[in-house]
Amino acid sequence: MTKGRTKPKSQLPLEALISTTTTARNESGTLTPEWQAISDLCREWRSVAEISALLRMPLGVARVLVADMSEQGLVQIRSSLNNDARPNTNLLERVLSGLRKL
Repeated sequence: MTKGRTKPKSQLPLEALISTTTTARNESGTLTPEWQAISDLCREWRSVAEISALLRMPLGVARVLVADMSEQGLVQIRSSLNNDARPNTNLLERVLSGLRKL
């Protein structure tokens, strides 16, 4: 799935939110099964931790696949935190739930 890579090319925090792009929806028949599963799951914003837990894949694998998909324009990544913001409680609860499912 990751071609032997254990780390994504860019930093991808486990709380980063991921959403499928229109490009991914239009190319759904040509995606690998793993990319298709991530694309389907991320029709709603999901954290990297949730993707890992819900698809039952190791967190490192999820990070590499999501980063690859981002490079291809198949998902968009939104940082959940900025320098002045406090963490969103709902997001943190979802991340914690995803981690528990690991």
